[in-house]
Amino acid sequence: MLDPIVSFFTRIFHWIGWAIGQGVAWLLWPFVAAGQWYTHRGWTLKLSVGTILVALLVAYGWFFAQTQFWTNFDPDYVKRYKFETVTSVPGEPLSSGNTNVCGQSSIVKVASDLVDFNVDQNSWIPSTLMSKMGLFGLPWKYTPFFDNKAAFQLGVNEIVRRTALELVDRLGRVRGTSQIDQNLQNARQNIYYTEDLWYFSFDPFGPKSATPTSYRSAVRNLTDFNSRLARCDATFDPRADNLLKFLEQMASAIGSTSDILRDRIEQSNAGWFDFRADDRFWFAYGQLYALNGVMSAAKNDFGDVVRERNLGKTWNQATEQLRSALNMQPLIISNGNESAFIMPSHLATMGFYLLRVRSNMTEMRDILDR
Repeated sequence: MLDPIVSFFTRIFHWIGWAIGQGVAWLLWPFVAAGQWYTHRGWTLKLSVGTILVALLVAYGWFFAQTQFWTNFDPDYVKRYKFETVTSVPGEPLSSGNTNVCGQSSIVKVASDLVDFNVDQNSWIPSTLMSKMGLFGLPWKYTPFFDNKAAFQLGVNEIVRRTALELVDRLGRVRGTSQIDQNLQNARQNIYYTEDLWYFSFDPFGPKSATPTSYRSAVRNLTDFNSRLARCDATFDPRADNLLKFLEQMASAIGSTSDILRDRIEQSNAGWFDFRADDRFWFAYGQLYALNGVMSAAKNDFGDVVRERNLGKTWNQATEQLRSALNMQPLIISNGNESAFIMPSHLATMGFYLLRVRSNMTEMRDILDR
């Protein structure tokens, strides 16, 4: 009586097994064919092809290690600066009796350390050869592999770029008619260097200076500026209107990113299988990671303005929001429906934090503009 039912399920599982076998055979066919071709070649060709394959294996292994292990990544890195103990004003003498030793800028220090973290403590992933090659020619951003660190570094770099812009245009000079500081000008030029250049390029064709080389020069430029500040040989102007413009610049950066997140949420509802969601998430995370340090440093550099305009409470709320956002480190980034139970929307949560921080910045800007 049960024989027809057993026979039916036997046939079903037979065809399922056959389909899986055919799929595996189809996937392995190029490798099997390449292996057969390789075994029938001469030793010279075998050695050449084998050398290339070993080189690729080593290169991808190195790339895997560089992208999966993040050196000195620390959401609480701001604590190392101990800003609460710093009482000096950038460019101002430390004491009335000694006019040859002045305070340094915390913003400049944090910006230079963030660049150093990106290119010296870690490999700058966007310009590495294996990053540019992709997965056998397929760009990493279209795969679920090895692109999170690159997106994070680009997010950090975006905040540093905007900081360098403000340092040149406003903070490192007195009013708009004074001379631009050459160290800061060089730092801005170097940090705005193309983010993904290797040592050779086809467009335009020829050898190039790799991106990390230029960024290391930016670190030296920023360090030299701070050294000159310490010698009272440079200018830092922590006025209220400069702080207002600085906050506008930072708010603009994360406002643009929140729009990018919104677009991705609207374009896809694939949950864990949206391979572009992790790029957006880690870019935003990198921005908040850098902004956490830069905002803490700015509160120190603009200490007098913060106290005079009673910005302390709102500023603390912004930094608390920034630090809370850095606690979100999911293993797999999901871009599901916002009301989903199994596959939530991490992009929506990140966008919430971005907008909360931006709201605090807008409130501080409004206070300064009164």
